[in-house]
Amino acid sequence: MAEIRNYTINFGPQHPAAHGVLRLVLELDGEVVERADPHIGLLHRGTEKLAETRTWIQSVPYMDRLDYVSMMCNEHAYCMSIERLLGLEVPLRAQYIRVMFDEITRILNHLLNIGTHALDIGAMTMVLYTFREREDLMDAYEAVSGARMHAAYYRPGGVYRDLPDQMPKYEVSKYRNAATVAQLNEARQGSLLDFLDNFTRRFPAYIDEYETLLTDNRIWKQRTVGIGVVSPEEALAYGFTGAMLRGSGVEWDLRKKQPYEVYDRVDFDVPVGVNGDCYDRYLVRMEEMRQSNRIIRQCIDWLRSNPGPVICDNHKVAPPSRAAMKESMEELIHHFKLFTEGMHVPEGEAYAAVEHPKGEFGVYAISDGANKPYRVKLRAPGFAHLAAMDAIARGHMIADVVAIIGTMDIVFGEIDR
Repeated sequence: MAEIRNYTINFGPQHPAAHGVLRLVLELDGEVVERADPHIGLLHRGTEKLAETRTWIQSVPYMDRLDYVSMMCNEHAYCMSIERLLGLEVPLRAQYIRVMFDEITRILNHLLNIGTHALDIGAMTMVLYTFREREDLMDAYEAVSGARMHAAYYRPGGVYRDLPDQMPKYEVSKYRNAATVAQLNEARQGSLLDFLDNFTRRFPAYIDEYETLLTDNRIWKQRTVGIGVVSPEEALAYGFTGAMLRGSGVEWDLRKKQPYEVYDRVDFDVPVGVNGDCYDRYLVRMEEMRQSNRIIRQCIDWLRSNPGPVICDNHKVAPPSRAAMKESMEELIHHFKLFTEGMHVPEGEAYAAVEHPKGEFGVYAISDGANKPYRVKLRAPGFAHLAAMDAIARGHMIADVVAIIGTMDIVFGEIDR
């Protein structure tokens, strides 16, 4: 009689649903998953080690490349950890700008997650809709920093520069005629705040379109309802944060429980799920986009009526303005010293965490008083989520593994850092 035994397969890294370089070793009984073993290490870039050999400011762009769809949120936690070590007070306008861009980043992240999650499961149209809106928000990134993804816009003590008074515009070319260009530039006639104001008015209708495509879609519900169920107790035990935790019914959001910057001044709600399955986590992310839209609108209103500095005036930490640097020898020296030697951060240690789109992203920084960090440890939310893959996937079919990976919203840059 033939021996009946389980067999083992590799899921990824070349599988389109493995999102980068995830390698899952699945032990299968037929099509049922008996064990899921996530293997990491293919991407490893040694970000934490690299930070020890760079000045404090030079490591800001490394943060963009961790979770490369939530760029500014990564920078935010890193800058906050430095500010806590320095005892720095960030100007209020810079705090509002940071909060506004954190929420823009949250929308960017959730659009990519919901679009690609639907694509993984088989809904082709969704990703085309979500990437349409991502283009507008990428333009906002580009307007403030010059880069569409890796912005390096946040700095210890504030942000790199104030919001621009005009938006970049499309030009007529062999690919776009005058009528098309006029239509594309319609919302770009004013400042960045005018552009974002226009976006926030349009965005709720776009979310309604996504809901029409997915929320009551029979196939989408068959693939997500009751899949990857995690109880509140299990979610806490596994170290879940963000939508993965709130989807299980635990109302925990650092923006409410441990407010930072100006989150205690803005009005928003924290959505929570009921069943702790893939579908609930999807619904939580959809509602989070609506709440982020609310926060952005409040920030726009405040920023329009409150001009002011956007970075601290301590030139041991923040560079002087270009104009001042070219007129004063002392300012030139400050500029030169800051960008060659860097700043010396007082001895000590600090932990700063933000409510990242994927959960709690924390930076634990230790300084020995030098111009480089003694140690930087990153707390990536996706790492804890992926660690629970075996427990969540066990007993599900291979096809459900795709749905579970999608609902975790993993990006390997932060997991395999």
